[in-house]
Amino acid sequence: MKTFNCNGECHSCPLMASKGNVQCIRVAVTGADSGICGKTVSCDGFSVRFNIMPEISSILETPSDIVLHIVDAMRLEDTLYPVTKLNDMDIRVILAVRNYTGFTATGHSLDIRQLSRMLGMPVVICDKNDGQAEMTLLGKIAECYREPYERKVSVPYGQDVEEAITLISQAIHKGHDHWQHFSERYVAVRLLEHQDYILPYINSLPNAEEVLQVAGKVHDGLEKEFGEPSENLVAKARRGFVAGALQETVIHGGDDSDHSFAMKLDSILTSRWLGFPILILVLLAVFQCTFTLGAYPQEWIEAGVNALCGWLKDILAPGWFTDMLTDGIVQGVGSVLAFLPNIVIMFFFLSLLEDSGYMARAAFLMDKIMHLVGLHGRSFIPMLIGFGCNVPAIMAARQIENPRDRTLTMLMIPFMSCSARLPVYLLFVSAFFADFKALVMIGLYATGIILSILFAFIMKQTKWFRMRDEDYVSVLPPFRKPTWRNTGNHIWERVSDYLQKISTVILAASVIVWALEYFPADKTSKGANPEESYLAMIGKAVSPVMEPLGFDWKMNVSLLTGLPAKEAIVSTMGILYHTDSNEYDDRNLATVLREEQIFTPATSWAFMLFVLLYFPCVATISTLRKEIGGGWAAFTVVNSLVLAWVMAFLANTFIGFLIQ
Repeated sequence: MKTFNCNGECHSCPLMASKGNVQCIRVAVTGADSGICGKTVSCDGFSVRFNIMPEISSILETPSDIVLHIVDAMRLEDTLYPVTKLNDMDIRVILAVRNYTGFTATGHSLDIRQLSRMLGMPVVICDKNDGQAEMTLLGKIAECYREPYERKVSVPYGQDVEEAITLISQAIHKGHDHWQHFSERYVAVRLLEHQDYILPYINSLPNAEEVLQVAGKVHDGLEKEFGEPSENLVAKARRGFVAGALQETVIHGGDDSDHSFAMKLDSILTSRWLGFPILILVLLAVFQCTFTLGAYPQEWIEAGVNALCGWLKDILAPGWFTDMLTDGIVQGVGSVLAFLPNIVIMFFFLSLLEDSGYMARAAFLMDKIMHLVGLHGRSFIPMLIGFGCNVPAIMAARQIENPRDRTLTMLMIPFMSCSARLPVYLLFVSAFFADFKALVMIGLYATGIILSILFAFIMKQTKWFRMRDEDYVSVLPPFRKPTWRNTGNHIWERVSDYLQKISTVILAASVIVWALEYFPADKTSKGANPEESYLAMIGKAVSPVMEPLGFDWKMNVSLLTGLPAKEAIVSTMGILYHTDSNEYDDRNLATVLREEQIFTPATSWAFMLFVLLYFPCVATISTLRKEIGGGWAAFTVVNSLVLAWVMAFLANTFIGFLIQ
């Protein structure tokens, strides 16, 4: 290996004089001092010209074949941060680790191979004055140069920021098909960060004004949504990316004096042994508070609904209109409205966990499990969103670059218990599992997650999804204090969606269910004998299929009305079971169900499992059809119905056997 000064003129290169035409690799060096910057090194028939860059942005003005970024092992988190910017540039990068000997002397070490996979670039240990390490580095540079470049990892900024980046990138692409040596994504991110040095490149575009308008609009939208500038959101995501990579690759020894309190807390919350027990305890506390605190306003609403029905019966003339108003609309809508306090309380606590950064730690824990089935943490993020609503969760899965993983993740999302199923769970848990409310709720949510993972494992064995899984860095954002603004926005988003369904789908379903139960009026004695109604005919028509599950015709009808929206199940039950009596007393729907002989712990479990797993909802199936095609949407319908029947049958059979 020979080292000499290079002035950039190839005709004066010693290699040219001695060996003729040779390959010259231009390497831009960023980060810590390399010790060989500004030199050209010749080795094995090629030369490597090192150019030191004062900052990352200098690469834009100095075309290079490879970027060599130097990090200090004693300051990994700080010196790795610029790597996130290099990832956005979409160029070849090699990471060289300095001071590794001093790092290992503290009792710590690095999983170099895993770090390379997590960052999507080669990583080599290259301490100063280590000739062998420098030869290894030169060999890695030559190898990286000769291999075709393929982008492997990008920093995940979160759904909202990613959508903003896409909009800006699309505007840039209109004016310039391809930037010379850096990506449109990098320019878009720098615009979100208000970096003025990028403006000359933007102004060179024919549609510069359009690009800047789009950037300004999405920046204002992000600031309004999150209450802080978009540059802060980008910085937090980058810090989280680095923290996630180090969390998976730094092997800690006995000396942890250099760790901050946040890192120590992370080591506990994401621990292999403590992480899951802590997560279970947190969820237990959330569900227990949901039931305990929500019981009081729930009782008030139910009492108010019954009182309103009685009052309307007293002041209105008897007839079909009065019956429709009281037994159909008020009872149907009121049965669903009674669970609104529980939903507010539950999403209040979940919003606090999300905004504080704890849910990201939960996703990090699940990342290890997702790897076992060939997926990664990026797939679990849309699944978490699915606990709120399956539709935006499916749309959030768009950010998964691998098309097979993206499709499989979308197929897994309907297994997640969305907020529409929550009123059904709350009703049955309150009625039949009063002593174990929180445990049963966790069991239902866990069942959905476990079945989705088993589903993914099976699908990964098929020809459609069989391939090697990709590495992904789970983002660990910094811990932060939740704000009342964000928490209020999250709660209002769920409450407004719930109220909108009540005022549209649930209201319409309540009227239809009442009418089908009331008519033919001569046979039903104006609703007094629902066994002869059109609704009973429909429910009994599917009874041969549902009888093995322990369901009667009323439960069958409730499940059918839940096809467009799961909340309609509760409203239907409110109509069917409350109208068995013309008395509007203080009994709530849970009490009425408990007095029905058809319901046992076994059939209740079977019913809740069926609701968890069967046909998600019309909106979810429609979204799946648009995103991954009608074939997969039809597969989801059939798969969900078959799996729901099998699981409900097993629950009814085995639980019934155990309690006999």
